[in-house]
Amino acid sequence: MPLSFAKEGEINSIKKVGGKEETRQFLENLGFVTGANVTVVSTVNGNLIVNIKDSRIAIGKDMASRIMV
Repeated sequence: MPLSFAKEGEINSIKKVGGKEETRQFLENLGFVTGANVTVVSTVNGNLIVNIKDSRIAIGKDMASRIMV
């Protein structure tokens, strides 16, 4: 399922990162790599704040829909 559907506080493992090559590279640089654990901290209008690799990152719902968990 896409990360945008994940529940708050739930730990998920990233299965796949989709999108164009430049989008995938951008997300990988932020730590969104296959096998990494990601936790949704909060959701506002579909936009997410997530914990990944000891960092808190805000991503839009379009980016979150490209990350499969």
